[in-house]
Amino acid sequence: QLQLVESGGGLVQPGGSLRLSCSISGFTLDYYVIGWFRQAPGKEREGVSCISKSGGITNYADSVKGRFTISRDNAKNTVYLQMNSLKPEDTAVYYCARSGQRLGCSTFLSMYDSWGQGTQVTVSS
Repeated sequence: QLQLVESGGGLVQPGGSLRLSCSISGFTLDYYVIGWFRQAPGKEREGVSCISKSGGITNYADSVKGRFTISRDNAKNTVYLQMNSLKPEDTAVYYCARSGQRLGCSTFLSMYDSWGQGTQVTVSS
């Protein structure tokens, strides 16, 4: 059974850090691009970052560049999102998803066919 399960969310103060994990099962991680997305209350889901199958190409939304780092460990069937210098505007439910993109990576939502259930990240003092 295909599954993506996010973990690592929580409440953190501004300037703090969190590491999200996306653990997969039911498919071979090596064959898929993985993206991280987020959705804040009343807003549309937006792409945060993605990583190519090999991990050699990564992309970030302008709002998180220099603060977030995506990585993958195919042997552990896990993709990570390290989030540093968190801001209140980073508050959202964070989702990981898979895409069968052949080259590079893109965070266009329509390119992703399977999603996790999400993990809440709240940045507040």
